[in-house]
Amino acid sequence: MFWRKTRAAIERFHPVHQGLVWQRTASVTLPPAEWDAVVASLARHAETVKRRKWRLPDRTVAVVVPLIRVLCEDVAPGGAIGITADLRGPQVPEKAGPTRQLPVRKPIRSITEWFALDPWLAVRAELRDGSVLELTVTDRVRYRKIHKVNPRGKHKHKTKSKAVQRITARRTLQPGQDVRRPDTPPPRTLAVRVKPGKRTVISATTKLGPAPTEQDQLQWVLAVATEPFRWTPPAATARRTA
Repeated sequence: MFWRKTRAAIERFHPVHQGLVWQRTASVTLPPAEWDAVVASLARHAETVKRRKWRLPDRTVAVVVPLIRVLCEDVAPGGAIGITADLRGPQVPEKAGPTRQLPVRKPIRSITEWFALDPWLAVRAELRDGSVLELTVTDRVRYRKIHKVNPRGKHKHKTKSKAVQRITARRTLQPGQDVRRPDTPPPRTLAVRVKPGKRTVISATTKLGPAPTEQDQLQWVLAVATEPFRWTPPAATARRTA
């Protein structure tokens, strides 16, 4: 009975919201007004769905929703925001690479190592000033499964993991938009590249190890996404009127 009520409630959510509940994934391009509807639907989730099994992935509330709100403020009236989010986590089998055996010493019997590549967020937004912002976040997780035998002959198995994260923001300027080196250099954690052309591309990349906590994740994403905007004069980054 309770499951039927929960299922009926979920089926009333926005289709993008439902995808995040059932598959833990979403890949869609929508105008700001439609994203507002998605965010409003997500805001009703906690008060409607109580079972932990159907709770939204933590990064939905901590990262994706606040990021959508920020981007909707800067998207052109006729523009759109495309988001591909895979919030299933790095443990999904298709994200794992090949395994290898590491050399060991007793009492360790074996160490099996493998890496998982988890590109869990990709964003594309058409901004008011005519530029296009693309953002990607990828986790690379190293796993080690350790088999150890203690002096009493008891076998122990333990799996350890260590994650690093790569965040990249790429801003493609409209033709004729000026580029100007900022008065202060970027932080050492950020690598910035300017690629001239008909549409100049400014890229900012950081590699974080260990990967940020859920509480700090949004701060790092916004810090990298903001850097390409420091490389254009204020007049170039001003919003265009509709």
